[in-house]
Amino acid sequence: MEKRNATSDFILLGLFQHTSFHIFLFIVLLTIAIASLMGNALMILLIHRDHRLHTPMYLLLSQLSFMDMMLVFTVVPKMASGFLTGKKSISPAECGLQIFAFLTLGGGECFFLAAMSYDRYVAVCHPLRYNILMNWQLCLRMTLESWFLGAADGLMQAVATLSFPFCSAHEIDHFFCEAPSLLHLACADTSIFEHVMYICCVVMLLVPLFLILTSYSLILAAVLYMPSTEARKKAFVTCSSHLAVVGLFYGAAIFTYMRPKSYRSANHDKVVSAFYTIFTPVLNPLIYSLRNNEVIGALKRWLGKCTNLKHQ
Repeated sequence: MEKRNATSDFILLGLFQHTSFHIFLFIVLLTIAIASLMGNALMILLIHRDHRLHTPMYLLLSQLSFMDMMLVFTVVPKMASGFLTGKKSISPAECGLQIFAFLTLGGGECFFLAAMSYDRYVAVCHPLRYNILMNWQLCLRMTLESWFLGAADGLMQAVATLSFPFCSAHEIDHFFCEAPSLLHLACADTSIFEHVMYICCVVMLLVPLFLILTSYSLILAAVLYMPSTEARKKAFVTCSSHLAVVGLFYGAAIFTYMRPKSYRSANHDKVVSAFYTIFTPVLNPLIYSLRNNEVIGALKRWLGKCTNLKHQ
């Protein structure tokens, strides 16, 4: 089979066609992406400006919001420009950078969600020892380790994926460069790399997921012994909403990266990828932040200051 040379570009077939229904879906998806960027940017702004939110929990929330913003920036601009201009080509270097950025952010977010679940476990189960068990040093270490592990996974998979020779038909049936979709174009045996990628997925997805489920199981067990009915209700609502976001993010990621190759479908992969790269980031500021009384208070104080400045 004919192989491509190192300078030829890939073609991203995209998520939408130029039909009335697909144009409507594109507008909806673009609106969700913009809402995600605005919600997460607002969260970062509030945490940065309000000293009451300068705590380990909100540092983790600000990092999660930043990751969600960067995830949208990694995927949506290229998808939108390809749909609007018809220019769907992407160079190997751009493709490798997109794989690296996407996996760095996605992998890092897995560990951030685990760190946040530990923070909630300490706050609910050991409130008197919170400042000891969840100190700034531990918080910063978890932050750096999450970024490092995500970047290590992203770099390894980006370099390994682009090291394969690709066939002449180098059309990627996706709206961004994702390692599993790119491997379909390889003219070499990729089975060994796919096994290694599967092991990486176990580490990056299932290990943090186990920690998250363990933390929330301990939280729910502690909640059952709370004497106040109102406190139990509040804790249950918070935990269920947090677990809903975790379930959506991890479910989509596991479906994409840990499904047997024989069960893969390009259309399914594109829909699921759009779900956890665009839709999930808009939920995080709503679930984790904007429903929080401290964040709502910070928002009111900031709006009050803006109103006062406007009147002055």
